[in-house]
Amino acid sequence: MMARAVLIALALAFSVLFIVLPVAAIFTRAFADGPGAWIAAVTEPETLAAIRLTVLTALIVVPVNIVFGLAAAWAIARFRFPGRRALLVLIEVPFAISPIIAGLCFLLVYGAYGPVGGALQPLGIQLMFNLTGIVLVSLFVTCPFVMREVLPALSVSGEDEEHAALTLGASGWQVFRLVTLPNITWPLVYGAILATARAIGEFGAVSVVSGAIRGQTMTLPLQIELLYNDYNTTAAFAAATVLALLALVTLVLRGIVDAIQPARGATP
Repeated sequence: MMARAVLIALALAFSVLFIVLPVAAIFTRAFADGPGAWIAAVTEPETLAAIRLTVLTALIVVPVNIVFGLAAAWAIARFRFPGRRALLVLIEVPFAISPIIAGLCFLLVYGAYGPVGGALQPLGIQLMFNLTGIVLVSLFVTCPFVMREVLPALSVSGEDEEHAALTLGASGWQVFRLVTLPNITWPLVYGAILATARAIGEFGAVSVVSGAIRGQTMTLPLQIELLYNDYNTTAAFAAATVLALLALVTLVLRGIVDAIQPARGATP
């Protein structure tokens, strides 16, 4: 009992010191000059543009991740082919590479002097220092999440039900919609939530390819750094509260999914 009490106390102390207090400090500093100053800082045109860009990036990145994650998980779980393990390792590369290094690699390949960007430049197509570049690097850093959540569920569910449905005359789409999808719904939602949180909060890779153009290519994390470096601390912490609230929403959704999954599995 003593060991249990000590471990619980250590966990609570760690949570308070490294999670609760920093988050509380953000909100305390943001509202130090009153709600009016917070509203004025959040509704500043450049901050609003950063919020819109961040949300737009997530709205583009997450659906693409869902499609890619489903396709990759399906291929790895249902088929045996040469290079299967290599594909799995390749998809997990973003977990091992620093986001800043990833952004630099994208800049070297898709920038104006890279092999792809240089070939597209005469056509008037620019991939870096705009929304396209931000979306590309955000896709890179978030691509493993959906696949890693869906793959175990597909592996556990097996293929017997799908084969039975095909034997009874169901089409491929019907098998996926009526048999496969119900088995992977919650892992899919869970992976989408994780991808959303990463896309919203990504800083390193985006900072390399965005160009840091005020009011145009500044996502919310970049805008917070810019405001803080300009010694506009009230506006920086106000913008940080918006990012923190977005993160808290994803955490709440994650908790709801965690609570629903056991309940769903317990129903006959």
